[in-house]
Amino acid sequence: MTPVLSLLDLAVVGREQTVQEGLAGTVALAQAAERCGYERVWYAEHHNNPSIASSATSVLIAHVAAHTKRIRLGAGGVMLPNHAPLIIAEQYGTLASLHPGRIDLGLGRAPGTDPTTMRALRRDARSAESFPDDVAELGAYLRGESLLPGVNAYPGKGTDVPLYILGSSLFGAKLAAAMGLPYAFASHFAPAALEDAVAAYRSEFRPSEQLAEPYVIAGVGAIATDTGEEAAAQLLTAQRRRVQLLLPPGRTLTDEEADAVLASPHGRQMMDMMRYTAVGTREEVGTYLTEFAEHARADELIIALHADQVEQRVRAAEIIAEAMAG
Repeated sequence: MTPVLSLLDLAVVGREQTVQEGLAGTVALAQAAERCGYERVWYAEHHNNPSIASSATSVLIAHVAAHTKRIRLGAGGVMLPNHAPLIIAEQYGTLASLHPGRIDLGLGRAPGTDPTTMRALRRDARSAESFPDDVAELGAYLRGESLLPGVNAYPGKGTDVPLYILGSSLFGAKLAAAMGLPYAFASHFAPAALEDAVAAYRSEFRPSEQLAEPYVIAGVGAIATDTGEEAAAQLLTAQRRRVQLLLPPGRTLTDEEADAVLASPHGRQMMDMMRYTAVGTREEVGTYLTEFAEHARADELIIALHADQVEQRVRAAEIIAEAMAG
């Protein structure tokens, strides 16, 4: 069975681009995804990174929704321990009221940043421990069944924004199964536990009001081009960018320095984060994604496009849609 196709977008700000230009590219990619029949585009909460402009997910979703018509949009995800559940219920309840039937809310428990920035977010290091309770509180606000008497989300109450649990370990898999929620595994950057997490989720799943059967979304990277030469060049750029993303804030490397890191044992370990990445032309990428979906036992693939320029990402989205359409 052909998996559902979606995109994960970090609202990338390319080299020598302004944030405004990067966000314009995000809109263009969502519009392309809508034209090509993708199910949804999700935006990931990250902080203190100059090349990622998706830190304020609800604001970004509102902007993209105003420039698209049908495609589902959501967070992939909101790092819930950074926020009060009531605030997120209000934000996404507002979005759902403005754009009925189009808003998703993926939830993660990581900080989405480094320890120093985490403190700037006023996040306590122990806040992740309350993640299951925070998810339950948030879901209750959105259903109109507040767990705190007299406290409701306006807007939000009764909007039933669908929740998704994001994760890269057995913790998220077991939580999603226990709560009867869809599970999205971050195999596009944390591949190690994919098989075990999906197996645990599917075997332990309990039906809920939102979901009767388990539903798995698997993250996968992709570089899709018209020629093999283009794919190789974009892959090298993506690898260099991955090295840069993992550096402390404010530090940069030349291409030569990044290549030296890539050639080191540490660099090879870093590149294993991209283990699940489809690279090549339409036929090559289509074959890879079909086989990966079977391997991951995934109902849906959420694809992170690694190209540096928006025109390249738009073309990649088109190629992948063509390839998976048969």
